[in-house]
Order: sequence, then C-alpha cells, then structure tokens
Amino acid sequence: MRLMTPSMRNCIFARASLALTFFIFTVSILLTGTTIQAAGPKAADLVKDGQPIDLQQKKYQELFAELKNKHQFTDQQLQSIFKGQKISRRVLELMDKQWESKPYYKYRTLFITDKTIATGKKKVQEYRELLDKIEEKLGVDREVIVAIWGIETRYGTHQGGFNVLQTLNTLFDAYPRRSSFFRKQLVHFLVLCRENNVDPSSIQGSYAGAFGQTQFIPSSFRAYAVSFDGDDKRDVWHSIPDILASIANYLKQFNWTLHAPIYAELGHTLKDQRLVAAKLKGRKGRVDWAVVRDVQNPDIPPSPGNKALSIVGLELQPGGKNSIRYIAGYPNFQAITQWNHSNRYAMAVTELAEAIKGERIGQ
Repeated sequence: MRLMTPSMRNCIFARASLALTFFIFTVSILLTGTTIQAAGPKAADLVKDGQPIDLQQKKYQELFAELKNKHQFTDQQLQSIFKGQKISRRVLELMDKQWESKPYYKYRTLFITDKTIATGKKKVQEYRELLDKIEEKLGVDREVIVAIWGIETRYGTHQGGFNVLQTLNTLFDAYPRRSSFFRKQLVHFLVLCRENNVDPSSIQGSYAGAFGQTQFIPSSFRAYAVSFDGDDKRDVWHSIPDILASIANYLKQFNWTLHAPIYAELGHTLKDQRLVAAKLKGRKGRVDWAVVRDVQNPDIPPSPGNKALSIVGLELQPGGKNSIRYIAGYPNFQAITQWNHSNRYAMAVTELAEAIKGERIGQ
C-alpha cells in the first residue's frame, strides 16, 4: 500500500477547500440572484484611434435605409455626411471615466468655485429683464437656470472640442454598451442639422455628443429647445434668450414649480428603513412626504401636491464621524435629475444656485 506523503495531503486539502469555497459562493449567488459578469476589455482597448468606420456593416446599412426611407435623405447626402468617418479613441476612454462617479465632496468642487459663483451673480444681473420674462412665461427659477448654464459650459465659454458627428459615429460603432442609444442620437442629430440648415461636420461638443451652451444631446434639442429672441430659429450656440429659455423649458416639461423647495436636510443618519430603501433605489426611490416629516424631520417644508420625495446620500470629506449628508429631494430636485440622471449633479446645480442667490450652501 502506498503511503500518503505530507505534500499529497496538503494538495488534497487545498483542492477540497477550493471546492467548498466555490460551492458556498455558488449557493450564495443562487440565493441572492446576483449575476456574474466577466470584466471584459474596455471599448477603447478594442480599436485604434483614427480607425476607419466600416460603412458596409449591416448596422450602418440599416441606418442608411432608415435615413432614406423615414427621413428622406438621399444617397448623395449620406455619402457626403459619412464618407471618411473615423473612430475617436479618446471619446471611448472618456465615456468610461465620467465625473459623476466621484464622491460628492470631490465632484462639487469641479463646479462650485468662487469664479463660477461670482460670474453667476453677474449673469443674473446682466440678464435680469430677460430672466424676468422667462420666469413669468416658463415658471422656472432664474438662479437654477443660470447654475445649469454655468455647470454645463461655464456660461458658454466651454462648449466642447469634439466633433459631434465623429463622436456619435464612434459611440454607435464602437461603444456596444450604449450603441442603440447613440444610433438614435445620430439620427436626431442629422435631422436637426437639416432642420436648422447646419453642416453636421461643423458642430463641436462634448465627448458624449452634447453641444451648444445648453449641452443638449440631439434628442433633447429637438424636444426642448425653444426660440425666445423673436425669430423662429432655435439657437443654443449664440442666442442668450434661446439658451436660457431652452434650459427653463426643459425643466418646465418635467413639472418644475416656481419658488418651490428643491431639497431639505435630513441629517447624517436615516431613522427609518423606508428611507433607507428609497435611498438604495437611487434617483427613482421615493418616500411619501408625510413619512419623511414624521420619522426624520418635522420641520421640512410641504411638497407641492404632496408628491413623494427622493432620499439622497452625499459623501462628505472622509475621516469624520458624520461622513454622509442625507437630503430629501423634492419634485424640483427630481426635475434636475431628468436633465442629468446623477443626484450629485442635481445637488451641485442646487448649491451653485443657492450661492448665486446669496444663500448659505453646504453643511
């Protein structure tokens, strides 16, 4: 009979331990319903910068068929628009490094600075009469309009340096995770360029295909941009009345209420599981206003129409005892998250608006 050596016993024990670990892990996955996904390569790693886009691909042929049949583009127009389109690797790299993933104490400092506050105050005074008219007609608070303008493009001074046509083609062709979304944006972009008599290759914008002083994506431009300067052209590049009114109109369409609360402070601890559950659901989590008042803060202001509130946790500078600041997001806060789905973005807009108005910000 062959005797088992210590090394053989160790090997068998190690294999048994590995098998047991895998069994426990598998059971836990089955019980929790967690989906395992392998971490694949990033989109930017699969292409070369300047790589020509293959227009003979099935998805491009289907796109061209839609543009011709549904939107009446001609073969000659499509050839002119798409000829020579190339991948921008930088666009793909930036799509995986979006600022909204930063903790709030880092994120807010990108936008809420002495300069943006001071400039915002000047803009409110400079365009006081225009903002009076916008508030009267569209019912959106002026400081919020100006704050979004400031965050999006530093009041028009930073509109982006990426060619929008190339960007949208890059994201449609080489960013699989959101290819269908950017296909729709590419169609909207070409239609709006034709509607506004603009050369598609001439427009510069962000790495995500947003453009103008409003940084609208193409579908948002077509849905929400307005003319407010007396002509029938929606100019979000040069016309300040159109720019500010278009921002206001966007928020109006998502039920902004003039002079209504945007958020309320809830402290550093959530006192009820219903609030915790809503917070974990993200921007779509909601709790009845009366519940938040009764279990968390009796002094919070009423919610317009008694609409439910979202519960948001904002990361404070680490190291302290109270590392999270909780707020209740009112319907106006929720309207800002329709512009940008990040709660951090909505709070940065709100705090910049407070600072422009001269109110205290931060906790």
